[in-house]
Amino acid sequence: MLQGRLFSYGDTQRYRLGINHHQLPVNAPRVAVANPFHRDGAMRTDGNLGGRVNYEPNRYGEFPQDANANEPPLAGGAVQRYDHREDDDYYSQPAALFRLFDDAQRERFFGNIARHIHGVPDEIVARQMEHFRRIDLAYAQGVADALAKLGGKASEKDPAAV
Repeated sequence: MLQGRLFSYGDTQRYRLGINHHQLPVNAPRVAVANPFHRDGAMRTDGNLGGRVNYEPNRYGEFPQDANANEPPLAGGAVQRYDHREDDDYYSQPAALFRLFDDAQRERFFGNIARHIHGVPDEIVARQMEHFRRIDLAYAQGVADALAKLGGKASEKDPAAV
């Protein structure tokens, strides 16, 4: 009967307190363990890593991938996970879609983007504008003009300099 209680007590804590039950002092391990990357959920008591990002790749170099964590290759041959970074064609499909828009759709599109990135830090806007420029120069210019109307950075007349 005591063995059954050992199971049910821990299970009850996980049910009642949520995924982060281990952060309560009474439930915390005596020795620090690696972060399990549970950023959300009930009973978060440790500050939730503050503003640190928890994805990779990121511009801060946080949480780099570790090749030691890869699964071992299968015995049947060289089977591995697909590396999505091998393909660098990220811009042809958005460019094709952008070219399908008529003038009214483009204006709504530029305004929508501008309203959502207005007030974002300049370095992030600059990085995003580079993506827009790679899609289409008119795309980047339209977003820059819409941002200028909202009081963002001044619009450039040369789309290559947006």
